[in-house]
Amino acid sequence: MTKTKNYNIEILRALSCVLVLAIHVSNYYCRGYGEITDGEFLFSVIIDTFARLSVPCFFMVSGALLLGRDEKLPHHAARIKRFFVILIFWNLVYYFHNIFYMGTEAHLWKLIYEPMEAHLWYLYAMIPIYLVLPFFQIMFRGMNVKLDRAFMALSLAMIFIMYLSTFASEELYFDLPLIGDRSYAVYFVAGYMVQKYRKRIRQPGWMFLMLFLITNMVNIIGTIALSHQTGDFFERLLEYGNPLIFGGSVAFFIWILQMQDGSIALSERTKRFMDVFGPCTLGIYLIHILFLDNYKKYVDVIRLSAWIAIPVVVLGLLLLSYASVYLIRKIPYLRNVV
Repeated sequence: MTKTKNYNIEILRALSCVLVLAIHVSNYYCRGYGEITDGEFLFSVIIDTFARLSVPCFFMVSGALLLGRDEKLPHHAARIKRFFVILIFWNLVYYFHNIFYMGTEAHLWKLIYEPMEAHLWYLYAMIPIYLVLPFFQIMFRGMNVKLDRAFMALSLAMIFIMYLSTFASEELYFDLPLIGDRSYAVYFVAGYMVQKYRKRIRQPGWMFLMLFLITNMVNIIGTIALSHQTGDFFERLLEYGNPLIFGGSVAFFIWILQMQDGSIALSERTKRFMDVFGPCTLGIYLIHILFLDNYKKYVDVIRLSAWIAIPVVVLGLLLLSYASVYLIRKIPYLRNVV
């Protein structure tokens, strides 16, 4: 029996893909604080803040789709192997890109410790989750409602404590073995929990939308105020460990997942597009920095207004990246690296 595709999930995946491009473009202008006008900075911060839901949603989509499955070890091994191949391939691509095109220093041996390009951190975060996924699947299938709630309560408490500790320039001496010292595994599990208990959520969707809007407005106001106070772009409130980012992102995830009772109606034409676009989202994420680096290399923040640059560059990156990935996926030996 063929499993029906959940297009609420596909919408989240596609939207997250677009918004992660918006983060990287708007953040370029946010970091131009002092060189751009206050209006441009405000616009850039608004886009940057609202787009931050994209990365948490990527993790939550993966958790919603994978954590509840019953998969054999060979299937897990194949997934992990593919991600290792992707990690090595794109580190090599950006190594040569940085050395021969951008003219920046890079050391290939460092890919063990850090990515050749900052955005590849996502692969370094996902691979450990995939390594423990078969054990997580068995563990969570055996947990009841009380244990699920206890796990999320403990995880959220740890996220809050770890985030606050960073403002004191300190790091906790210990971390929870199940979630590590970052919030990514918690987002992964949260996606599964929302999907599992979606029908038990009685609150109307508008309440989750309002929560998403309120948490983001707090972060926008705080970021602008603290940026003016420090004289530089204050990015700390936009970190994924911020409980407000967590709460807002989960609220948005629930809102989309609840649309039309979890089975959103799309036209056949839209479904066909989503079926083609969805598998390209990881590749778009991986490749778009090649094009964005070109923009940054030749266009300084003061040369083109953020009001124009952010929407135009995001659209351009999306079209160029999608076209490139679509063509790459036609090549047999390369389709597995995007």
